[in-house]
Amino acid sequence: MLTVDAIDLSYGASRILRRVSLTARLGEVTCVLGRNGVGKTSLLRGIFGLQPIAAGRILWNDQPIDKLPPHKRAAAGLALVPQGREIFPRLTVLENLKTGLAAAKGETTIPDEIFELFPVLDKMLHRRGGDLSGGQQQQLAIARALVTRPKCLVLDEPTEGIQPSIIKDIGRVIRLLAERGDMAILLVEQYLDFARELADRFAVMERGEIVVSGNRGELDDEAVQRYLAV
Repeated sequence: MLTVDAIDLSYGASRILRRVSLTARLGEVTCVLGRNGVGKTSLLRGIFGLQPIAAGRILWNDQPIDKLPPHKRAAAGLALVPQGREIFPRLTVLENLKTGLAAAKGETTIPDEIFELFPVLDKMLHRRGGDLSGGQQQQLAIARALVTRPKCLVLDEPTEGIQPSIIKDIGRVIRLLAERGDMAILLVEQYLDFARELADRFAVMERGEIVVSGNRGELDDEAVQRYLAV
């Protein structure tokens, strides 16, 4: 289980996160919702050690990881699919996938499951990543993260700029991974409909704080929409 316990995070004199707490449990999807600029990506940067936290704790399976460098957090079982995908456009699909092996604890082969989850990638192994559509690049970014055999998969707005058919495919994969029961999934989203279909737990952010949280049965669309409306 990933536990974020009352963390603060600042960029210089600007305080971005204020006592943010949440958990992501094995076999569940925890969704963080909020408009642009409320601190969602900063939260993920704190979790992965890309920006130091100023207060609070981050634990993985009850062990503190907030002092570890990013590569140690990856080795512990955390994997991030960043906003904007950040694939290598000049590398082939196969080469992009192989970059994930660096954090896979001695693994040297790409799991067959990757191509079961994303069959389109199997047909495009030797195409450059930059030649793929936006939706195919997003699938590649998720697949690359899965190559690391993570126990906690974190996705930062995976539906952004993606066509509806691939959004459905990505949602199917997320639910399938959660149902296996051996992975915690933390999903950052702006779109309530996508989150509602997948989330077991949710947290809504506003101005660097969690303002609404609960389990799926407690999701109040009207209350959440107030914080998502522009």
